[in-house]
Amino acid sequence: MKFFYKKILPIFINFMRKIKSITINKILIILSNILILNSRKFYDKYSALEDAELKFFSQNGEDGIIDFLVLKLNLKKPNFIEIGIGDYSEANTRFLYETHYGKGLIIDINTNLREKVSSNVSLWRGNLDVLEKNVTSENITEILKYNVNYEVDIFSIDIDGSDYWILNEIKPKLAKIVILEYNSVFGPDLEVTIPNIKNFNRTKAHYSNLYYGASLKSYVKLMNKKGYYFLGVNKLRNNAFFINNDFPKEKYFNNIIEKDLKDCTNANFSESRNVEGELSYLRDSEKINEIKNCEVINLATSENSLFQIKDLIQD
Repeated sequence: MKFFYKKILPIFINFMRKIKSITINKILIILSNILILNSRKFYDKYSALEDAELKFFSQNGEDGIIDFLVLKLNLKKPNFIEIGIGDYSEANTRFLYETHYGKGLIIDINTNLREKVSSNVSLWRGNLDVLEKNVTSENITEILKYNVNYEVDIFSIDIDGSDYWILNEIKPKLAKIVILEYNSVFGPDLEVTIPNIKNFNRTKAHYSNLYYGASLKSYVKLMNKKGYYFLGVNKLRNNAFFINNDFPKEKYFNNIIEKDLKDCTNANFSESRNVEGELSYLRDSEKINEIKNCEVINLATSENSLFQIKDLIQD
């Protein structure tokens, strides 16, 4: 039975999710809830955040982790903000919306965004605002001021670009849970981010697709300043989860064992490209060597100086 819940049913759900239909979507929600209810039986036994992973509408199992966090923090009808959602067919908050119908703001630069989102979810079921906009460090404060008039439970960002600079502008303790994508290529020791470049495009910035975002260490330090503690990452090692200090770890997540940054950046997925745009399957140090001539901001210096990556790594 455990094999059915952990292997067979998730594979079936992911297959069915590719078929766009109102009826199919209802069936998916029912099956997903069956998996979630079964998984909840083991929440008190989990020692790592990634143990809770389940993938329904998220990219890499964040659905299960989010449910674990929401349940542990006793959030009855979670409100959320998610920046970088594509067409909302795959997103961190999609399952949350489908099952709780709370208030939410989802943002992407995708053209005809509202039309695309409405083809995937029923907008009338909840209070879901869809904003088609390019989010930057210059406009994030204004966006939140005029579009969010409720208490935020979950804040998620994944735009493969100036994420660090946007997070740097949000107010401390904006949400109870913050989910962000980090670049594991930078490893555990570098405290770096790409420069704050307007309209950054990771493919145009470097053919390899490996030059984007910021290191996990830089995010841990930034989020500590914002009033959060680092709880863990997903199995793929590209999404990090932070909890508001108002919900102390020893009270809410006492069983979760803290992982070191070396483990959290030990990612095996291969998304690198060659100059022709084909997958090149670079491994380990090959990844960072591919982008060694790219420039990053070294946040470890008081001046936030610009360096080529090769000047910050040891051969």
